[in-house]
Amino acid sequence: MVLSRGWSLLLTGVGIWSWVIWPRFAVAIWDDPASWSGGVSGASAPTGFLWVHAFLIVGSLTLGSAVGVLGVRGLLAARRRRAVPPS
Repeated sequence: MVLSRGWSLLLTGVGIWSWVIWPRFAVAIWDDPASWSGGVSGASAPTGFLWVHAFLIVGSLTLGSAVGVLGVRGLLAARRRRAVPPS
């Protein structure tokens, strides 16, 4: 499959966006009193709220990374196609 430069840029942007947004969201979830049975960050047992969001964050970062890698690979392939003159 050959990706156009535009699609490759979009996929790369989605990968970068994932790494900008999700870690910030992880910090917010960690600091949320609903994440801990005692209501204080890290001072008591984690709740299901924390575990569900941790799973979502890890899954989203994994998918975002995979999409970003595909975008970068598409950009590199497009650059190689432009560098080699057609025979």
